[in-house]
Amino acid sequence: MDSVRHSFHHQLLLFSLISLSYVSGTKFSLPRLGALRRTIRNELDIESISSLPKDFKTFFYSQTLDHFNYKPESFTCFQQRYVINSKHWGGANTSSPILVYFGAEESLDYDLSGIGFLTDNAPRFKALMVYIEHRFYGKSIPCGSREAALRNASIRGYFTSAQAIADYAAVILHIKKTFFAKNSPVIVIGGSYGGMLAAWFRLKYPHVALGALASSAPILYFDELAPRVGYYAIVTKDFKETSESCYETIRKSWDEIDKVASKTNGLSTLSIKFKTCEKLKRSFDLKDFLDSIYSEVAQYDHPPSYPLNIICRGIDGAPKGTDILGRIFAGVVAYMGNNSCYDMNEFNRPNDETYIGWRWQTCSEMVMPIGHENNDSMFPPSPFNLNKFIRKCKSLFGVRPRPHWVTTYYGGHDLKLILHRFASNIIFSNGLRDPYSSGGVLENISDSVVAVYTVNGSHCLDILPEKKSDPVWLIKQRKAEVGIIESWILKYYTDLIMFGDRTRVSS
Repeated sequence: MDSVRHSFHHQLLLFSLISLSYVSGTKFSLPRLGALRRTIRNELDIESISSLPKDFKTFFYSQTLDHFNYKPESFTCFQQRYVINSKHWGGANTSSPILVYFGAEESLDYDLSGIGFLTDNAPRFKALMVYIEHRFYGKSIPCGSREAALRNASIRGYFTSAQAIADYAAVILHIKKTFFAKNSPVIVIGGSYGGMLAAWFRLKYPHVALGALASSAPILYFDELAPRVGYYAIVTKDFKETSESCYETIRKSWDEIDKVASKTNGLSTLSIKFKTCEKLKRSFDLKDFLDSIYSEVAQYDHPPSYPLNIICRGIDGAPKGTDILGRIFAGVVAYMGNNSCYDMNEFNRPNDETYIGWRWQTCSEMVMPIGHENNDSMFPPSPFNLNKFIRKCKSLFGVRPRPHWVTTYYGGHDLKLILHRFASNIIFSNGLRDPYSSGGVLENISDSVVAVYTVNGSHCLDILPEKKSDPVWLIKQRKAEVGIIESWILKYYTDLIMFGDRTRVSS
């Protein structure tokens, strides 16, 4: 009976999530964050993840559910996963640094294979490598299962960024104690949402982390700090710069989709033309699918493959005489592969942990007002409507989003002034072809709160594994970041001596 009840509640939660997407009408799905492109995550099979090199050791820390209250239930513990690689560590007696990667809205498994900054630079720093999983993702789930945790309104309330970075502080201090690394400086690294967490961690826990590398962190994309049109304006710009004809085809395709859909059996025609796995019930589902593809290829337009070029070559290279929608479909095939059918829910799977978890986070505190509002956009108008967003989230979770909380807790409309006055040792790295760079810090705030960006870079590219095919501009960006971190650590060692700590430090 319990298993039947659990299955029923699980299905109810998934139905509610699907319903939230469905009733959104003409509101397109919010672009996903994440350091790794969705298709890269899919390519990392479980066998390769589970058979990581022996140098990676998995541990579980008994984490406190609620760091900010002293009610009996606050002291409930859950097992939080973290992974350590000590292969290159110089040891506690040398005060060698600790590089800590902050997991974000997905299982830590993908980061262990897909993030390269730690493994590429640990030998240089003689650093201990640490990866910590975000609560409510992967294997770090309170209350037994993700479905049970998210279904329980009391437990779900502890699923916040503030609790997450408090988790990280507790794990880091536990590791330093366990490894007798009291004087080892800690550098925290994160990408995308994880990059925001890294920057916020340095602000809130400067005594724990010496510095932070926040890669592609749209830290200004809250409470109207960044323009709502910023994200899709950059997507449009990326396509237009890649191919004017590709851009024009996409811009004209939306009306063509509606035109075909309005005809008798029009949805059937579209379903056949785009080889949808299930017959379309509305044209919006096709448009949302295409919108997600265009956003993904612009956001993760990484070398050497450059997926945006791939999709535009498909659109522009369609046989002469191919109509607009035929060219659009050719682009889909070029990017997604020649599949037997295409799932219109590919980017919105309600059983995916990132989809479910991030839906709650955006419906609580991570309210990012992204919409289609630019007259020059290649996308159809679909402005972000906060009131509608609040109503939909309330209908799903029973609570109202708090769109002003991020700026209240981490710094308000004068965030740059706050960073200038109170922050230090943060690198905000961006690639200007990344649509989320529109919400990033792109100028130096002070001598130690600095912006490192590249004109041609894309989302979180600088923290991905180094490759021989990396362009010169990317190599220079990474070199600049490493040089800044080296300067922080050197000053830290000087301060240790200056303030009377006689512990031997590395040369």
